[in-house]
This record gives sequence, C-alpha cells and structure tokens, in this order.
Amino acid sequence: MNILKLEGRTRTAGKKASREVRQSGNVPCVLYGRSQEPIHFQLAPLEMRDLIYTDEMHRIELSVGKESYDCVMRSVDFHPISDHPIHADFLALQEGQKLKLSVPIQYTGKSVGQLAGGDVEFLLNELEIQCLPKDIPDHIEVDVTHMEIGDTMHVSDLEIGEIEILTPDRQSLVTVVAPRVEEEPEEVEELVGEDGEPLEGEESTEEESETEEAAS
Repeated sequence: MNILKLEGRTRTAGKKASREVRQSGNVPCVLYGRSQEPIHFQLAPLEMRDLIYTDEMHRIELSVGKESYDCVMRSVDFHPISDHPIHADFLALQEGQKLKLSVPIQYTGKSVGQLAGGDVEFLLNELEIQCLPKDIPDHIEVDVTHMEIGDTMHVSDLEIGEIEILTPDRQSLVTVVAPRVEEEPEEVEELVGEDGEPLEGEESTEEESETEEAAS
C-alpha cells in the first residue's frame, strides 16, 4: 500500500471553528481511534488531492504538532455545488486490531459481452470491508473479461483472501446489457394517382364507408 505523509495544523473543535477553517480556505479534519479523544486539525485542499482524486487506498503518516499517527482517511464530504472538500474523517490504525473501512473497486478487462456490442454498467465503486491494518488493500480488483451479455456479477462472487466483506452479498457490482436499439418511425405509404399526384380524400372516404357499414 502506498504511504503518504501529511502535516496537519491543530484547530479548535466545534461548528464555528470548522466554519472559520473553511473560510480560510482549508479543510477541517478529525482523527478518531486508538482509544483516544478525537484530534481536530486542518489540511489544505492541495495536500488532500492525492487522497481524494484517486482510485486507490493510501496509508497515511500524519503529524499534528509533536505527535505522529499511522492512519487512513475514512470519509470525505464535498460541497453540493462547488464539489470542494469541506470535511474529512481519519481513522488511526493499531496493529492487531481490525478496522472497518471502504476500499475502491478497480474493474479490469474488456468483457466478452462488450466485444459483442453490449454495454457494461458499473454499479458499485467501493466495497465495505473489515481487516487488520497489515491486510488493507490498495483497491479491490474485479475482472470482467468473462462476462457475457445478460451477466451480472454480485459481491458474493468475490474472493479476497483474509479480508471480510461487509457489503451485502446480494449487492450487484457490474452488469452487461444488450445494446439499446432505437426504433425507426414507420413510413406511411402515400397513395398516388395515374398522374403521379397524391390522391386526396381517399383515406377519409374509406373510413366513412366503414362507418356507414358499421352503422347499418
């Protein structure tokens, strides 16, 4: 697993303090775990870029003040309009103690169904797992090469060693569907006379005669 080094700056706890951190252009963060009180700190958005915009999990060497912590980022919240990070939670690691976290899924290969013209739909981007710190994977790799049109892969189809999967077995991961075919509108055949001009009133005359027959 890749290791990133981050240097957090201490901050005051509370909503008002968090708002002031955001106004200064930084992201309020909290470190949980190791049977200790939560540690409140802040990071610059640029420092978090490699944590957020990636499809891999990172182990973090975080220093806050004179203390250093081995941790992972557990979650990050984004502004609904700007999509900028506005809060992040980190989880301290303790060797020999299992932890729960979300790990990115990486889909590999080009499916048989896709080569036959089908469309691949990816339904899940992360997997909830529980494992020891030493077993935390960078990502979960899912090979879709064997999938044909109509196939769906579920969480229950995965085998990832000593890691316990917490996401429900019935959850769909990826499916291959038949290509969508757009129906072309039917062409209406136009009746023409001997002179090549369209016949007017032909259709209405037939409809009127049918109505008269039904009425009689």
